Amino acid sequence: MRTRPRLLFLAHRIPYPPEKGEKIRAWHMLDHLAGRWDIDAGFLVDDRADLQHLPVLEARCASVHWRPALHRLAVAGRAVLRARPGLPLTLGWFHDASLAAWVRQGIGARRWDAAFVYSSAMAPYVMGPAAAQGIGCRVLDLVDVDSEKWRAYAGTAAGPMRHVWAREARTLLDFERRAAREFDRTILVSAAEAARFAELAPDSAARIGHVDNGVDLGRFDPARPWPNPYPPGAPPAIVFTGSMGYRPNVEAVAWFAERVMPLLAARGVAAAFHIVGANPAPAVQALAQRPGVHVTGAVPEVQPYLAHAAVAVAPLQIARGIQNKVLEAMAMARPVVASPQAFEGLRAAAGRDLLVVATPEETATRVAEVLAGAHPRLGAEGRAAVMRGHDWSATLGALDALLPGAAVATRDAA
Repeated sequence: MRTRPRLLFLAHRIPYPPEKGEKIRAWHMLDHLAGRWDIDAGFLVDDRADLQHLPVLEARCASVHWRPALHRLAVAGRAVLRARPGLPLTLGWFHDASLAAWVRQGIGARRWDAAFVYSSAMAPYVMGPAAAQGIGCRVLDLVDVDSEKWRAYAGTAAGPMRHVWAREARTLLDFERRAAREFDRTILVSAAEAARFAELAPDSAARIGHVDNGVDLGRFDPARPWPNPYPPGAPPAIVFTGSMGYRPNVEAVAWFAERVMPLLAARGVAAAFHIVGANPAPAVQALAQRPGVHVTGAVPEVQPYLAHAAVAVAPLQIARGIQNKVLEAMAMARPVVASPQAFEGLRAAAGRDLLVVATPEETATRVAEVLAGAHPRLGAEGRAAVMRGHDWSATLGALDALLPGAAVATRDAA
């Protein structure tokens, strides 16, 4: 006889270690749910180096089922080959026959009382009549309205890619709507993102909610003695953190290096721009040739780079949901200068907790002010805002109402 309910947890990427946006949210949710559920976790692994972390997941879950993701080019080719009229390429990108068979077998055996699915790409694994009958409750975490991201890509693209992104936006939105109609609950990363999706999927609005992103305030603690990673005597550091192969991050640092750094130099502001994050794209690597721009590549921890920076910037021009890079910089009590896109969804006050600016000229002005000693309370107010509104221990409580493990009727073990 089982004493706890059993949960299927599906994710498109291995949810550990929590060192990038998609893994941070997935890990904290899994870890929280494991307090009340026996979890069977299924996911894809795109970096073999992450396999060394499987013991952490195996210790936290009842079982772990993973499959290797194909090389990016192979996956792209497979996605095109699997493309069907009216369906997004995203679905073919993350489909794995073995993982799908494992899920089908579990559904057929009525192994799970509930399913938590992380990202729209994994939704097809538990859709259809069999899943509806075999799983008591299904919750889908879209995280962001991804179709809106592709729509933004299409708006800035030229040539054939404009049509590719526009098709993905249209077909993915159709699928997001269909998934929301089938799942018992659909959640997103912020109230603003949930409201936007409710507008796009009004027939499912009553079942759409949100669970805010948070920060591990113990890991991002400015009081700890973080070592200084910057050279002695170096000019004040302006820092950007993130996965540097991700298009919105690539475009953001290029925008800042090419359009803001020259304005600071023209004003006689001494500063260096440090781009901190793994897998820098060739366009990011090329920025290191510009005066005052440094590209680190992967680092063991971003906290030292934040702790000793004079200011953190998040000049994203395309963004969805809540930006972990902004939350982490605020948690480290660093002054933050962010674009309106990066500010969306935060439980914070612009002008008090961080500075929100849109143009290169405004960005240069606010960064120069911070470097000159203006806004002395910005860092402290930013951390206080994160502690009030984005502590994981508080935000994850919303999951308990969506998946009340104690209230789910358990079945005899087979």
